[in-house]
Amino acid sequence: MPDNQYRKFYVDWWNIRKSTIWGTIAVIVIAASLAGGTWYASKHNWFIPDEKEDIPKDSARILSFEGEVRITRAATRETILVTKATYASPGDIIQTMSDGRAIIQMIDGSRYQLRPNGAITIKDNKTFLGGRNVRVMLDDGQLNVRTDEQAQDTNNIVEVADSENKLLSNTDATFDADSQTNQGEIRISRGGVETTIGGEKTTISENEFASVKGGKLSEKERLMQAPRPLSPDNSGQLVDSGSGVNVGFSWQDAEGNPAASYHLQVSRSPTFASDAIMVDRSGLTGRDFRLAALSPGNYYWRVKATGRSGQVTNWNDPWKFMVVRAGESITIDASEWSVERVGGNVYILSGRTRPGVTVKSQGRETNSGSDGAFKMQISSPSVESAVEITDDRGNRSGFIISLRNGAVLRRY
Repeated sequence: MPDNQYRKFYVDWWNIRKSTIWGTIAVIVIAASLAGGTWYASKHNWFIPDEKEDIPKDSARILSFEGEVRITRAATRETILVTKATYASPGDIIQTMSDGRAIIQMIDGSRYQLRPNGAITIKDNKTFLGGRNVRVMLDDGQLNVRTDEQAQDTNNIVEVADSENKLLSNTDATFDADSQTNQGEIRISRGGVETTIGGEKTTISENEFASVKGGKLSEKERLMQAPRPLSPDNSGQLVDSGSGVNVGFSWQDAEGNPAASYHLQVSRSPTFASDAIMVDRSGLTGRDFRLAALSPGNYYWRVKATGRSGQVTNWNDPWKFMVVRAGESITIDASEWSVERVGGNVYILSGRTRPGVTVKSQGRETNSGSDGAFKMQISSPSVESAVEITDDRGNRSGFIISLRNGAVLRRY
């Protein structure tokens, strides 16, 4: 009998201990899951509320921007500097400076990308009797427009010089306007537009080009593509031993696009700001150019072509190269980090480092000023961002920056 009691006590005790152990394990697993979930959600901005702005009905949304972008409100005639994702109402004017660009979404889902030194007026952007009407006037500069599949009752019109251009479904179009000469250009890389000028309607289709001059539309012609750069290599480095570096630039025509002349620009700025352009040569008949005694620094170059008919291509995507000094490496420091959340996953990142260095983060790039200050807009799904800083000697420093408070989490 005592043995049975002891055995019963032992079994009951083991049952209690076993249930306690399993319960403890369950609590630990749940706690770990909650902690991991909280960390993941926090890292991906789940707990950061979006800064919402009251957007008036029939307004276009500025989805993203970089550099200096301004809006002149039609209702108040007030000009504001864009510092966060915002809106533009009918009558408002959106203007980009030499380093600015903006992407605007219209009510029909189309996206307008306004390039540097451009201006557009939102003339209409509303729903009426189930249909969607968009009308934008390109006052100056270059505008890229992309449409998806559109309903039959949708009208998306871009005014350029004396022309009205109705965009068709699934279209990629580029429009250029010169307010000084009241001339414009129309390039269609996909889809098409119905262009009306002087009461006459013409369809400009995929891979076609036409210009607007003197209130008339030119004959359509095949769309020329930008020249292809060859050298110096993109992201390449040239070593300066002390007397500067002689650089040879070369390029070739896009296939089937013979050109009559070329226009070359070399700049210290990735946005080709007017005060940073070192070479601005048009009318070049050869496909090469030499530049002597370039000092250490970061350089960007691009080229466009003019055809025999007078058609001018877009610029090619800029290529970058570096002239670096031969010598010992040094550490690049940075301080005064600051982060401003624009909205969603968009941030303004700023700080101070050595003058004239290149700062990169999340695929964006900028140069520090003469005082070492820099500022750039980035987009990140995380609350951390890697920032790389390089100088003209090829020295590099990396920082992991908290997008919550601008703290340096670690260096690499």
